Amino acid sequence: MDTINLFSIMTIAFLGSFGHCVGMCGGIVVAYSSTKVDERWSKTTQAFAHLTYSFGRVTTYVLLGGLFGYLGGVATFNNYTNGALLIFAGIIMILAGLSLMGKVKFLTLIEHSFSKSEWYQNSFRALLQSKTLFSFFLLGMLNGLLPCGFVYFFAITAASTGSALWGAIVMLVFGLSTIPAMFSMGFFVGLFKQSAFRGIMIKLAAIAAISYGLFTLYNGYGFITDPQRSLLHCH
Repeated sequence: MDTINLFSIMTIAFLGSFGHCVGMCGGIVVAYSSTKVDERWSKTTQAFAHLTYSFGRVTTYVLLGGLFGYLGGVATFNNYTNGALLIFAGIIMILAGLSLMGKVKFLTLIEHSFSKSEWYQNSFRALLQSKTLFSFFLLGMLNGLLPCGFVYFFAITAASTGSALWGAIVMLVFGLSTIPAMFSMGFFVGLFKQSAFRGIMIKLAAIAAISYGLFTLYNGYGFITDPQRSLLHCH
């Protein structure tokens, strides 16, 4: 996994978090901000609570990345399967970009109603009632399990590394890059309700997603045509 790939992941996740992620998970942030965050707390304590929630999400992503990276290593036999996996990931990301532009309904189709399950709703309600900082962390971990098109794509990318370590790193970079938007939303909810701002960020995220999808397709083709190529050194 080279610098270009990690930078691309950072860019897509950062832009996408201000567009798609705010729209999908914004309701959860607003819910816990209005219910769990005590207005009598100092700004420092409130900020720490929001960060704790975000670190909970990132922890889930890292665990998923390590798992998918490990499974990718076990399931990967040759560069043809590696290339096919990357091509599939590239197609997923291009569809995600087109979905952000409103051209297809890809993201809405794959982001099913896991949040409507009885187990999720009971866990969510129980964590909302608690004011401990650890409950913010657990709520973040719970949110990290929600179906999300971007999470799916980066999980596939993690699997394509064929390494538990690099899979975890892919998801770590993805998760950390979404923190600025989700953290800021807890303080500046009104900013993200402005359709013009969100619209700009969604368009930028869509362009970045499609570009990276094409780059991933190129890498997938390279693996199929070059039997000596390594998954951890894409160019």
